[in-house]
Amino acid sequence: MRGTIVDERATGAMYGWIWRHLPGNAWVRALISLVLVLAVVFVLFQYVFPWAEPLLPFNDVTVDEGSGATP
Repeated sequence: MRGTIVDERATGAMYGWIWRHLPGNAWVRALISLVLVLAVVFVLFQYVFPWAEPLLPFNDVTVDEGSGATP
């Protein structure tokens, strides 16, 4: 059962490590964290998602339009 549950201590340690290595006081760290999150979101939407979209099966529809009962 231990392998299926995310260890919250490890996750907290990762974010704690990032927080400790950011410069400045708490307000500056919060602002830098916000900028980092926005930069990651920007990169995902501008580069990663458009690259991965053709690889995803969103347009592979298995329902045939001619099948099914008509009301």
